[in-house]
Amino acid sequence: MSRRHKSEKRQVNPDPKFSDLVLSKFMNAIMRDGKKSTAERIVYAALDSVEARAKQDPMQMFHFALENVMPSVEVRSRRVGGATYQVPVEVRSERRQALAIRWIISASRARNESTMIERLSGELLDAANSRGAAVKRREDTHKMAEANRAFSHYRW
Repeated sequence: MSRRHKSEKRQVNPDPKFSDLVLSKFMNAIMRDGKKSTAERIVYAALDSVEARAKQDPMQMFHFALENVMPSVEVRSRRVGGATYQVPVEVRSERRQALAIRWIISASRARNESTMIERLSGELLDAANSRGAAVKRREDTHKMAEANRAFSHYRW
């Protein structure tokens, strides 16, 4: 990490169907080996499946699911006098979004449905209803931060 200046944030273009920046970031995170069209197909099919199963606007469900997975606090390691403490800190908004996207994708890949479309749509529905592996990950992160609240004076 350079100490001279901040790295420039790359500009992400919105996705073609819904013109949403967050969905475009989500697609880029799903993408493997540069296969963007495959990632788009998976995400759009999963959103269609969410719409069919929940009978609601898929973009609203997507954003609601993301909101339910975003952590507000996390623990970071801090060395103080030879001991390492897990210090709870607030999470920046960009990192909250990135963590939520990462957790939803990893949780959907760990599910045992047959296709990625079914896995992703199931995980999005679970996250929108405040259950599932991604929401559990957020709860565990919050519990760890709460348990280490005594070390919050080491914050930097």
